[in-house]
Amino acid sequence: MMKTTFALLAAALLAPFAGLAAAENSKPNIVFILADDMGYGDVQCLNPQRGKIKTPHLDKLASQGMSFTDAHSGSSVCTPTRYGLLTGRYAWRTRLQRGVLDGTDDPPLIAGDRLTVPAFLKQHGYTTAAIGKWHLGFNSTTPAEAAKSVGPKNGKGKTGEGGLPVGSRIIGGPVTRGFDYFWGCSNARTMSGLIENDRVIESIEPITMLPRLGQRAVSHVAERADAARGGKPFFLYLPLTSPHTPILPTAEWQGRSGLGSYADFVMQTDAVVGEVLAALEKHGLADNTLVLFTADNGCSPAAGTDKLEKQGHFASAQFRGYKSDIWDGGHRVPFFVRWPGQVKAGSQSAQIICHTDFMATCAEMLGTKLPDTAAEDSVSILPALLGADKTPLREAVVHHSINGTFSIRQGSWKLELCPGSGGWGKPGDADAKKQGLPAVQLYDLSADLAEAKNVQAEHPEVVARLTKLLEHYIANGRSTPGAKQANDTAITMGKKADKPANE
Repeated sequence: MMKTTFALLAAALLAPFAGLAAAENSKPNIVFILADDMGYGDVQCLNPQRGKIKTPHLDKLASQGMSFTDAHSGSSVCTPTRYGLLTGRYAWRTRLQRGVLDGTDDPPLIAGDRLTVPAFLKQHGYTTAAIGKWHLGFNSTTPAEAAKSVGPKNGKGKTGEGGLPVGSRIIGGPVTRGFDYFWGCSNARTMSGLIENDRVIESIEPITMLPRLGQRAVSHVAERADAARGGKPFFLYLPLTSPHTPILPTAEWQGRSGLGSYADFVMQTDAVVGEVLAALEKHGLADNTLVLFTADNGCSPAAGTDKLEKQGHFASAQFRGYKSDIWDGGHRVPFFVRWPGQVKAGSQSAQIICHTDFMATCAEMLGTKLPDTAAEDSVSILPALLGADKTPLREAVVHHSINGTFSIRQGSWKLELCPGSGGWGKPGDADAKKQGLPAVQLYDLSADLAEAKNVQAEHPEVVARLTKLLEHYIANGRSTPGAKQANDTAITMGKKADKPANE
C-alpha cells in the first residue's frame, strides 16, 4: 500500500517538474559540502541549548532552506559514508566490512564499472568536480615509475604522514570515477600531498589545506559561472578536511571560540562554507543552485569531547555516542538543503534520510530512472524538499559502526546487533559482554532519544521483525524496489564483540 501511495505521489510530483527539468538551462547547479567529523550538536541552530560554538554561516544556510533533523551518514566513520554518498549503495556490501581505507595505495573501493553520482550527472549535461578529501582509495606510482609508465603498486609502503611525493601518478582516483576534475588530498592524514586530477602537484603544510580548499572552491565557482548561466550546469562535491584531526585552525582562527582548538576549527569550517555561498551570490548563481551541507559522521572523541562537555558544549547534542559508535551520536548528522524557489526557507523535516539518498534524489529531480544495478540503497527525498511528503519516504535505514556492527531503524524503533557501542564509546562490545549486557539493543526513540533504556526483552517481536528485514536487505543486495543484486562479498550480520577498529 505504501509503495502504491508513493508511486502516485511521485508521479504527481514529476508531472510539473519533469517539464521543468527538460529545459537545459533549468537544471540547477549542485554544490554538496561534506564536513569531516562534525557533530549534529556542533551547529548552533541545531543545538541552541547545549551548543556553544558560533556557526553563523551554517545557521543562515539552514534559515534559507530545509533542515533535516533525522539525517544519517551511511556509517559512523569516513570511507564507507563517502562510498554510499557517491554510489547510493551501502558500503558494507563491498570488501570494506569495518574501519576505513588507509589512504594512498589502497585499491579503489568504488568499482570501475559502478555508476556514481558524478558519472550519472555527466550523462545529463553536468560538468563535475571534486575539491577536497577523497579517502576512497587509489593506486599510485612514484615520479620515476610514472615517467616509465609502469603499472600501479598494490602495497602500502608509501602511506603515512608524508603522503606521496610530488610527481606521483594517481591511478583509479576521482577522475576515473565520474569527476571531470579533482583537486585535493587522499585523506586527513596525508594532507601534505596536494593532488590535481591524477598527479601529486605540490607538498604543502597541512594547516593550509582547509583555507586552500575554500579558495579553490571559490575559484571553481567563478570558472564555471559563465557556462552555468549559459545553461551548462555544474556539480561541485566539496568534502572538507575539517574539523577532523589533526585539528589545525589557522592563526586567524586560533582562540576565536574561547572553547579550544576544535571549536576554533569548527568556526573556521563554517567560514569556508560562507565563502562558497558568497561566491555563488557574487556570480549570480545562488538562485539556480541546489546547495546541500552535511557531515560524514559524528564528532570524534579525539576532539576533546570530555573537555568540551565540561565547558557546556555537547557535540552530539542530546544523542548518545560519538564518531565510530552505532548509537545515534555516531551517525546522526546536520543536513541542510537550500534551493531557492523549490525548498521553503526556514522549513524543517523529520523524515528519516541517509546520505545514500542523494543519487535517487538527483535522478527524480532530473525526471529519469536509475538502472537496477545502481543506487541499490537510495531513496529520493525530493518529495520532502518540495513539501509534498505525506508518509515516510524510507521503509527503514541501516546503520553501520566502525567495527562493522549493524543496526536497523524503522520508524521510532532502532535495533542494534551488539551489546555495546560497536566502536570507541563506553562500554565497548567486549566490555559490555563481560558485564553480561544483552547481545542486542532495542530502543524506542520516540520515548528514549538518548538510547538509555534497552527494551529488547520487552519487545521480542520487534527484534524479530527488524532482524528479518535486515536479513532481507542483505540477501536481496538492495533495500529498495528493483531486481535482486549481488553483494561484493559474503556479509556477516552478527559481528563478534572484539577490539575496536582504528581510523
